[in-house]
Amino acid sequence: MIEPEDLQEEEEDIRIIENILRPKTLKDIIGRKKEKDYLRVIISAAKKRGEPVDHIILHGPPGLGKTSIAQVIANEVGSQFYATSGPAIMKKGDLASILTSINTNGILFIDEIHRLNKSIEEMLYSAMEDRNLDIIIGKGPSARSIKLELNPFTIIGATTRIGLLSSPLRDRFGVDMHLDYYPFEEIRELVNQKAKILDIEIDNEAAMEIAKRARRTPRIAIRILKRVRDLSQYSGKSKIDLPVTLEALKMMEIDEFGLDSLDRRILKTLMINFKGGPVGLSTLAATLSEDVGTLEDVYEPYLLKEGFITRTPRGRVATEKTLKYFNNEVL
Repeated sequence: MIEPEDLQEEEEDIRIIENILRPKTLKDIIGRKKEKDYLRVIISAAKKRGEPVDHIILHGPPGLGKTSIAQVIANEVGSQFYATSGPAIMKKGDLASILTSINTNGILFIDEIHRLNKSIEEMLYSAMEDRNLDIIIGKGPSARSIKLELNPFTIIGATTRIGLLSSPLRDRFGVDMHLDYYPFEEIRELVNQKAKILDIEIDNEAAMEIAKRARRTPRIAIRILKRVRDLSQYSGKSKIDLPVTLEALKMMEIDEFGLDSLDRRILKTLMINFKGGPVGLSTLAATLSEDVGTLEDVYEPYLLKEGFITRTPRGRVATEKTLKYFNNEVL
């Protein structure tokens, strides 16, 4: 029987490993040259003025390093890093408690910022713009408003769905940074970097194979690397080579295009049930018994990027690439 203390220790070990793998400085971030150059200018100028960095919104598909970049910015500025998420801020008092505890020039990272409650979002406007909070004390005729002054601070928001941010909130971010998928070569470089941190030897061919099947996404590449490492150690190998990598990928059901079992189910359902489309995303999700948000945020962006499906006003449609893909597979 697994004791609760053992589970806590295991979770703590996982957190420590995740922390070790995260980049600490801009120099540690693989690729992203344009974004890094931009951030260097912003951070350097803010430090010279002795001011906090302007508010930053990071958006793009999941797993591309939004949280890591936020932590790197805090490290580069030399400021304290505070982290929360949109759904975690339930009441105005929660936001007030967080903002009043931030030290001078501190950085507050809000993940899934598009999921902030509307009243919380409106309260955030004055905090971001004027660095103060209007708090209502009491109820009815005896209620009164007090203004709390806040230390200078920076908010870094992260979202996979920038379109769900209201215009007033989006306009209060001085830096708008879109993170796109990585090219294969940079993912290979990232795999080699993380393997070195984990003290694992890996062939260049094996690293490239992981890169090609990682959906151009660092988080997925690291996850695959860990599972390949497990199989390599289980097999008694001191170095990750191509054969053990291919075997691990087969076990994980990730094909040469980076598609996993749910990707294939999505495409098969689109092809068989809906004759290639068009079909609405909610209908497709209901047929697959999957969450609409999961399909839209996690799976669809990659399938669109790689040209397996397209969006039309009437719904999602399978492309010629999907037809060719299934010519080599048994439906």
